[in-house]
Parts: sequence; C-alpha cells; structure tokens
Amino acid sequence: MADDAVEMKPTLGLTGLTMNAMALIAPGAFLWLTFYIQATTGVTAASMWIGIVLALLLCLATAVCYAEMAKLYPGTGSSYYFAEQSFLNHEAAWKYARLAKFIVGWASHLYYWIYPGVMVGVMGILCGYLVGTLWPNFMSASNPGPAFMVAVAIVFSFVVAYIAYRGVNGSTSVNIAINVIQISALLVFSVMALSYRVSHKPGSEGWQFDSASGDAYKYEFATTSTMVNGVATDTVVRDANGIPQPKLDASGKPVPYQVTYPAADDSGKMLTHQSAKSVIGIHNFGWAFVQATVAILILVGFESVTAMGGEAKNAKRDVPIAVVTSLLVQGAFCYLIEYFAANYFLNSGYSMASASGSAAPIGDMMVVVGNHLFNGHGRAFMLIEAFTVFLAIIGTTLSCMNTGARVTYAMGKDKEMPDSMGALHSANLTPHRAIWTLALISAVVGSLAVVMAFGDAGAPADTAIQALPHGFWSSFGYTTHDKMAALPNSLLTVTLASNFGTFLLYMLSCVTCLVCYHNHPKFKVVRHLLIPLFGLLANLACMAFYLIGPFMGYGTKMEPLLALGIAAVWGIYGLFFFMRSSKTSGRTTLVQSRAGAA
Repeated sequence: MADDAVEMKPTLGLTGLTMNAMALIAPGAFLWLTFYIQATTGVTAASMWIGIVLALLLCLATAVCYAEMAKLYPGTGSSYYFAEQSFLNHEAAWKYARLAKFIVGWASHLYYWIYPGVMVGVMGILCGYLVGTLWPNFMSASNPGPAFMVAVAIVFSFVVAYIAYRGVNGSTSVNIAINVIQISALLVFSVMALSYRVSHKPGSEGWQFDSASGDAYKYEFATTSTMVNGVATDTVVRDANGIPQPKLDASGKPVPYQVTYPAADDSGKMLTHQSAKSVIGIHNFGWAFVQATVAILILVGFESVTAMGGEAKNAKRDVPIAVVTSLLVQGAFCYLIEYFAANYFLNSGYSMASASGSAAPIGDMMVVVGNHLFNGHGRAFMLIEAFTVFLAIIGTTLSCMNTGARVTYAMGKDKEMPDSMGALHSANLTPHRAIWTLALISAVVGSLAVVMAFGDAGAPADTAIQALPHGFWSSFGYTTHDKMAALPNSLLTVTLASNFGTFLLYMLSCVTCLVCYHNHPKFKVVRHLLIPLFGLLANLACMAFYLIGPFMGYGTKMEPLLALGIAAVWGIYGLFFFMRSSKTSGRTTLVQSRAGAA
C-alpha cells in the first residue's frame, strides 16, 4: 500500500552516499562490459585509453557543477530539482522554472530509463559467457544464445527492482561490500596483465587463446582447409572434445606459440599496442571522440548521489563531497589503471580483433594470464573474478534503479508525470511504483540490447556460427556473418542512446549551474563560470560527434544515427506529453508567481 503523506527519512552519511555513487560507476562491471563495445568501433580502438581521459575531464567538470548546486539546494530529484530551484531563485529567470525543470527531467529519463536496461542486458551476456565456459556443449562462451540472454535480462531486472523496493539502507550495505570486492579483484587482474606483458618480449613463448574451447594453449594450432559457404577456409583441427590440436615440428613435437605485437591488420584495424606510450597516445582526435562517446557509459553515476538528498543526514556537507570523491576514486584511479593494463596486455595470442569477437574479452584475458601464473588454472581464476563482476553488475543496476526511480518520483510528485509515480510505499518509504515501472522498461531495453549484440563489426565468422551448439537457447538468432554484419549492433545502439541522454543531461546541468550562480553572492569565476562553460562545450561536442563522426569516416554509422533517432523520438514525445498535461491540468508553461513553481 502507498501513502502520499509519508516522507523519506534521512539515514545516509558520507560513506553511504559515496558508496551508492561508486557502485553505479562500478569499474568491475564496466571494464568487463565496455571493453567489448569499445573494441567493436573499428580503427578507433587504438585511442581507447585517451578517450576515457577525455570523457573523465567532461565528467569532472559536470561533477563540480552538481556539487556546487547541491551546496545550495539539497533535496530529492537531482538535476530536475536543481533546475527548478536555480531558475525559481533567479531574479530574471524565475518565470521559466517549470519549463526548465521539465526539459531537464525529461532529458534525464533518456539516460535513467535506458541505462539500467543496458546493465540487465550485460548480465545476460555475462551469464551466457559463464554458462558457455562451464558447459561448452550447451552454450558458446564467446557467442552466447540471444534467447538465453533475453531470459536472464528479464529475470534480473525484476530481482534488482525487488531489492530497490525493499529500501535504500539495504541497498547501501550491498553496495559497500560490492565496491570493496570489485576494486580489489580488478586491481589484481591489472597487476597480472601488466606482469604478463612485461615478461613476454616479442618472440618469447606465450599463450594463444582459442575462442571455441574458451581456453589458452602454449602451442601453435594445426589447421586444415575446409569449404565454408563455398569458400576454401583454414580451420583449426580439433579432437572430439573440441580441443585445438597442436601443430607438430619435424620431430613430431608441438610447435611452441611465440608472442608478437602486430600494430594493425591489412584493413588498418588496430591489433596491439607496441609500447606503453602507444596505449596512452591520442593517435587521432576523431578516434578519441568516438571512444569518449562510448566511454561515458563507464563514468556516469557520480550525480546519482544528488538524487538522495532527502535521505542524507547532512546533505549540504556530504552530497557535494560524495559526488566528486566517487568519480575520482572510480574514474581517475580504477579505470585508468585497469584500461591501461588491459590494452597493454594485448598481443598476437589475444588481440583487439579477438576482443571484438568475444562476449567477454576481459574474461578471456583473465584465462590467459591465469594460465600463465597459476600453472594452467586460468579458467578457475576467471570464474572467481567473474563472480566479483556479477556482484558489481548487481550494485550498479541497483544504484541506477534507485536514482532513476527517485527522479521519476520527484516529477510525479510535481505532477509533471502521472500522479502514481509520486507515491511512496508506506512501510519501505520507497517510490515503489516508479521502481516497478523502471523494472519493466529495463527488461524490455535489456532484451533489445542482447538480441543482436554481435551485429555489425562484432559479427562472428561463418565458421564460428557453424560451430555453435545447436538449440533454441544457444543458436537461435544467429544467421550468417554477412547478414549479421549488415545489421546494427543492438548493444552498442542502446548504449549510445543512453550515452546521448547522459551528454544531454550533463550539458543542461552545466547550463543550470551557470543560472544558479549568476549574480549570486557566492559566485566564483572558476567554479561557477569557467568550469560549467567547459562542461557545456565538452558535452555539446560529444553530442555533435554522433552526427559528424559517421560522415567523417570515424567509427560505425548505423548505431550513432539510430541512437540519435531514439533521442529525437523521445524529445518529440516529451513535447507532446508536456503540452497535453499542461492543457489537462490548466497550468501555464511560464510560471505566474514564484510560489506557483513548486
């Protein structure tokens, strides 16, 4: 049951607020997820690390804006609430308070309602990868079955929604544990990946990963010529269990695999970094922008803590600190280390081309380094690390649902969305109707994300498709390489749609900060003018690159243009919804008095 009169209770301190935001940024989940998405962007993958730096600078500027606004206006609703208060308390702009808060709130839903769907889709991919690793005769680890991933996404969406429905205190306890576990696990992997690269000079004996068996081997693979779709193709010779057989030398002994570091393939797509300097290099500014438009996914979430102002014990003091701290710890520390290690690790035994064709390239890398350091027990190491990723995805999805539901709740309470969205559960004190609505949306979005998760550049070879275990759960939805390559990658499309909503929201939040402190007694040039202006321009540039990049030959074309289409439809529907609700309620677009804006 629900009661509109009940209010949220202030129970969160600085640690709880920071941990909730850190759980949403979740390096454990996103290194595993986004490395694959970034690897499928063609030649731009060489600029992966610097793209993250660009996205990090953008996010830091936006985080400062959120922190500064939270000092003046702590409360529930995040950017939606800030927009209302900033305009309402501005001498010249107060008439636009309702319009401003609706635009910001509606734009935020393009992010908050799609982002959890991306995460439940990722859980489907992770579970498919793990099932394929444990039972390779049932499922391919590299290319899990879409039907199986859809089923996992739907179930996971409602399980996480139930945790969110139960209350924020339980959510915070879960997030604290998850943060400690995932950061520790990913740093262990980073050290191991760096150690592998340093200890394997070009020409030294190393490990070669085999996607079909999901394991790595210290020998060259024997091949034979077979006909695939009428074309003679070299395929790996395997035994009855699918294990690749070694190529033998003149004396009948297996030929050891020798590690090399080729820069690119014949088409110019990046394969490996030949030096540490190459990992952190720009290579091409256009490539860096493409990577930044994807990498924003791994950094968003710092602003989520501002949606919990109503549940903070000391919101004016703790919320601003939590916003910036969460981004610095997860973004400037964890991600930059982990992405450097993963990119530097790449070699001929596991290249960027391998990463673009796998459901979980980080898991594959863990198998390789685990075999090297643990005497062939790489799979066991990967499964342990995968468990921490599993926990991280729970944490980030939970945190995002909590945040998104509270923004929806704030708009429902203001009657800018259906009144039912503005109700709290009388016992749990959670916006339960908004949570269950978001659960349904996330299940749908997550299902769409995994239906063609291996489309476009991630399309598997025909030999890989033919080698899939046959069955509804394992192979339904796979056609041919050419047909799948001609279709957009659904995971990348949904991700870019969410990211476009993020850029739009962050840009509007920077504008809101400019309005908030314009002619304010506490105005500071750097914090309240220069930083918001930089954030505004940086977000605008990344949004523009969705349209400009494809026509300049940077990255893929179908996915960013489809993402723009989704954003356009959402914007048009928002205009229609606003006009209809205004007419129904008899409210005017411009506020007639300051007291009437709330």
